[in-house]
Amino acid sequence: MNGTVTETGTAATPGRVGSAVRQVGAGLGEALLAALVAVVVAGVGLFAFSLVQWPAFNSSNVTRALTTVGQVGAAVLLVAAIWLLRERKWPWMAKLLSWAGISTFVTVTLGMPLAATKLYLFGVSVDQEFRTEYLTRLTDSAALRDMTYVDLPPFYPAGWFWVGGRVANVLGMDGWEAFKPYAIGSLAVAAVLSLVLWSKLIRADWAVAVTAATTAVTVTWAAPEAYSAVIVLLFAPALVLAWGALHRPAAPGAERTAGGWGAVVGTGLFLGMAATFYTLHFLVAAFAVALMGLLAAWSAVRAQRVANSRRGAKDLGGAANTGSATNTGSAKDTGSAKNPAGAGRPAWRAAVPPLLRLLAIAVLAGLIAAIVWLPYLLKTLSTKIPSSGTALHYLPQGGAELPLPMVEFTLLGGLCLIGTIWLVLRAGSSRRAQALGIGVLAIYLWTLLSMVATAAGTTLLSFRLDAPLKVLLAAAGAFGFVEGARALYQALNEPAALKPVAAALAVLGALAFAQDIPHVLTPEINTAYTDTDGDGVRADQRPPAAVAHYREVDAALLAQTGRPRDQTVVLTADTSFLAFYPYFGFQALTSHYANPLADFPARAALIADWSKLKSAPELLNALAQSPWRAPDAFLFRRSGDNYTLRLARDVYPNDPNVERYPVAFPKMLFADPAFTTTEIGPFTLVTVKRA
Repeated sequence: MNGTVTETGTAATPGRVGSAVRQVGAGLGEALLAALVAVVVAGVGLFAFSLVQWPAFNSSNVTRALTTVGQVGAAVLLVAAIWLLRERKWPWMAKLLSWAGISTFVTVTLGMPLAATKLYLFGVSVDQEFRTEYLTRLTDSAALRDMTYVDLPPFYPAGWFWVGGRVANVLGMDGWEAFKPYAIGSLAVAAVLSLVLWSKLIRADWAVAVTAATTAVTVTWAAPEAYSAVIVLLFAPALVLAWGALHRPAAPGAERTAGGWGAVVGTGLFLGMAATFYTLHFLVAAFAVALMGLLAAWSAVRAQRVANSRRGAKDLGGAANTGSATNTGSAKDTGSAKNPAGAGRPAWRAAVPPLLRLLAIAVLAGLIAAIVWLPYLLKTLSTKIPSSGTALHYLPQGGAELPLPMVEFTLLGGLCLIGTIWLVLRAGSSRRAQALGIGVLAIYLWTLLSMVATAAGTTLLSFRLDAPLKVLLAAAGAFGFVEGARALYQALNEPAALKPVAAALAVLGALAFAQDIPHVLTPEINTAYTDTDGDGVRADQRPPAAVAHYREVDAALLAQTGRPRDQTVVLTADTSFLAFYPYFGFQALTSHYANPLADFPARAALIADWSKLKSAPELLNALAQSPWRAPDAFLFRRSGDNYTLRLARDVYPNDPNVERYPVAFPKMLFADPAFTTTEIGPFTLVTVKRA
């Protein structure tokens, strides 16, 4: 431990900087190749699926059967990769097979059940509506703009959506249509990146196995929220990497390595990317890394105190043996030569190196996060943010209980139980167990803090940490299974039959879990078939919803306003219209996903005030005096002598946390030449002529 203090206490030398650069560069190069393989596999797979007229998932088991076949094929590729790695044959072929196997698994498991629809999991319903709206916005333009409100920088992290928008733009696809292939492709890419990262941290064959386990769990429990799932996939190896960056016990030859600075850079890159993709997972990951930094600092101080106390005992022993001042000095010199550099210094100084590394990680992550957060933060300096923000106002039952997947009587529950036992047994001897254990601890602490926060009228949205927790425990379970099988093999005097038996059990368990994934995702898949897409089609071949009239509404808006879509503000309660066409909205779907700078409650009150006016001139005057850019058009539903909007308000702490309420505009408010009224299906489109 003394050597650790000295080693980590030194600044990064030029040699170490070069080593860190080489490590990071090599890792990024391999990651780029792996990502390319994943893109090719996902692209070819999804294109092949689209060539056949498949039956709908909710009315036939054909796509379910073919999904199972594809999963078996992916398993064959992964088993072959593991065999080659264990036999140390054709390492690059093993890597290619592992990358292809993981990306094939993701593509088949999600792409085949959705092959007969253009929509992704959950269609364009509820939360998927605003996500599609965001992708549509950033497909229309590369500028960082709010998904709904005009002239505002985005509050919701734009990273995943911006990349998807650029992909859709290059492919010439609408945002809503690109959502499914981009979501599946990004998950395939994230899975192989996770594999590459694991392979840099542990044995290559173990890396394939643990990545397969965590990918299956992520696809099952996080895939509907694809932009968060890519962070979940990288969560476990990133924590192991972070622990290696912050906690560095002495190791032979450590002076010839990058001294952990490559891991510092890698951890900073992960946290920075997380901040640009998904705020909650970034905060939890940062919380876990901060805990690691504090624990590493405490460990270093403790080690320094032990070193100091041993040196003190040695010095006292030397003084007692000599008996003269001269000899005492000589003994002190000898002890100083034998003790590692740094022994005898104040113990608190040992905390400086890990804390400096933690600071370096924070700075790098902050610089990357600023790419998407800086415009919003700068805007807040000149705009008053309402105190009634509701982004954290949601407390389902899952957020009121501690998640305990290890006690569930399922395959995943069994794997999580093995992982929990392994984390406890190996906490003192395995850096992997320590890193994953700290991640699990961080999630449970966050969950408890979220429950405490309910007393203050808010939450920390801990219910969304179910997937990261299961992934961490699944990773631990994979390690526990492998190490447990090896221990049993050695305890039984290495019987030849045990290895194939353990491998067969692992494969059978994996296939049983994998083929059940479409069953778990059945509600999300069914919604993709029952929702109406941007072409006005329901994939289950049943009559479409009112969405089928959106194309006509769009044509009328373009003709009557004479402006591009992104220069027109529409007030409507049918906000899915904004998910298919990049018009700006005057009001968002709900306050929970609305930009705080937009002042959702005040806008809702203003809309209600407009509906109570008595004449068209009064409405025109009120629109002219609006504190925000007034609507250029209204898209209403009809109800007798009124045009209606069905808006939403926050009713937290109730669950559900959203209440819908109607706002009725008398038709006479639009009896003026300044308004053009057009009946389109169940909609009434009212456009406003302005001088």
